[in-house]
Amino acid sequence: MVIAGRKKIFLFITLLVIACLAAFGRTAGNDFINYDDDGYITENFYVQHGINQKSIKWAFTSTNSSNWHPLTWLSHTLDWRLFGASASGHHFINLLLHIGTVLFLFLFLNKTTNNIRASAFAAAFFALHPLRVESVAWAAERKDVLSLFFGMACIYAYAFYAKNSKLTRYLLCLILFSFGLMSKPMIVSLPFLLMLLDFWPLGRWQKTTDERGINFHSVSRLFGEKIPFILLTVAVSILTFWAQNKEGTVASIDSLPFIARISNAVVSYVTYLGKIFLPVNLAVLYPYKFPLPLWKVLISGIILVVITSAVMYYIKKMPFLFSGWFWYLGSLVPVIGLVQSGSQAMADRYTYLPSVGIAFGMTWVIQSFIKNEDRRKKILFPTGIAVLGVLSILTFRQCGYWKDSVTLFSHTLNVTNENALVHNQLGLAFFEKNKNREAIYHYDRAIALQPLQDSAYNNRGAVYLKYGRYQQALNDFNRAISINPSHIKAYNNRAIVYDQTGNYELAIEDLGKAVRLNPHHATTFYNRGFIFAKFGRYQNAISDFNQVIILNPNYADAYNNRAIVYWNTGNIKAGCDDAKKACELGSCTVLQNARNKGLCS
Repeated sequence: MVIAGRKKIFLFITLLVIACLAAFGRTAGNDFINYDDDGYITENFYVQHGINQKSIKWAFTSTNSSNWHPLTWLSHTLDWRLFGASASGHHFINLLLHIGTVLFLFLFLNKTTNNIRASAFAAAFFALHPLRVESVAWAAERKDVLSLFFGMACIYAYAFYAKNSKLTRYLLCLILFSFGLMSKPMIVSLPFLLMLLDFWPLGRWQKTTDERGINFHSVSRLFGEKIPFILLTVAVSILTFWAQNKEGTVASIDSLPFIARISNAVVSYVTYLGKIFLPVNLAVLYPYKFPLPLWKVLISGIILVVITSAVMYYIKKMPFLFSGWFWYLGSLVPVIGLVQSGSQAMADRYTYLPSVGIAFGMTWVIQSFIKNEDRRKKILFPTGIAVLGVLSILTFRQCGYWKDSVTLFSHTLNVTNENALVHNQLGLAFFEKNKNREAIYHYDRAIALQPLQDSAYNNRGAVYLKYGRYQQALNDFNRAISINPSHIKAYNNRAIVYDQTGNYELAIEDLGKAVRLNPHHATTFYNRGFIFAKFGRYQNAISDFNQVIILNPNYADAYNNRAIVYWNTGNIKAGCDDAKKACELGSCTVLQNARNKGLCS
């Protein structure tokens, strides 16, 4: 019987892996996109340095991208070491982590319920749903799949601890939870979720009592078990809020009133639920709309109250419904928008953890209505296969929208309205393809929809700069900086305008401001060093090029320009050494010219 059971488990594991590869496999052919992938991977010098003492220190101390998630940074660093700029490898690792999460979920449910078919369906429903695409197909969302991989591994390990409360098993759960938190703070709700799992399927709330009627596993004791988990949750929550506040991504009460946040949260809870059961018109970014219609908020609130009341009424008869529903409600709290970070009203990726509760709660509820095993086979099996087939097709299709930036943001504009940020990103995508007219059109639309969008002004200014329309470019960069005085790229771009028009001192002043705003931005030091060199301030130029090379040892142009400065100051050997280093990095023109002139051997 044990051998037969293991064969079934292996069979379902194999089917889950094959189904995930079929539904998500096309993501391996997708490119990076221009939304976060640059900051996390393609333009992140620390990630591209490889795993070393410097990159490890940076990973554990950085608040880049408004988060503290060192394991995510190290994961991207390892990927770059293995795959370089090839997006396929990065996407494939995301898919492998998603598959790992799915298998841990299946193994946990099967171990704790001894219902292999229901466990497989719940895991498959979660795995193959189109809402998973954003987390899996977006390279920068490594943090999502990595954190839940560790989170679900923790939950599976917790099933063993619940059966036999050994200290080593408890410590393993705590370590895995810590790894999850260091990947993304989304799983801060895990202590609460473990309490729900204690209720169902583990049944630790309902253990037999002693002769005095005192419960051996009282809720207070189970809560006490979770205190170390809660302490980690509090610490990481404080750290995350500090990081987001430091990076300026937390919306103030003035800009987004609390009543607006509550209204959006209520509507989002119901909207997410609707997309779980009818996954259409999925988008990478849903714009924030305020004020929401009062009727929409009231109806959403009524739906939540009715469902919650029904769940409480049937708590004894359907404990799985209680665990699943409150899993959904609780795990969405960190991202429901009460503390608003970013400009999105909601996001598909935020359903990654919450959907687990809906998946197992729905599965066991449906199964509870059909007691007869033969009827289950005749009704539930073909229906379940049909549902999973439809979900797989929708997921396969949704993965195609993530092919590249133009495809993704064009699709997003088709399924959302008045999406200023997406117009901006689509404009940037067209600019990268040298389709400048299309780029300006979308920047204009972004500014018309959201006149205070500083990035759209900066990006439109970059197009004008490319055309040599300096006054229009300057006007846009000025506007971007007036809206956001910490806009580093706008200072860099305005400095280029000043440089092109001969205003070197103003250019140096702008670059100095950019350096003070971010002393780790190599491009800023490079631009200032380049202008110092043109201006004849060679020592300043060498100092800036030195800093560039410290920040990014593979910056070939920095070596080339430092070589030219060295030659201008008579240091022939140092210049030749730099030119040779640049040639090793793939830029040999300066070295070849120096050899033609007899400067270098």
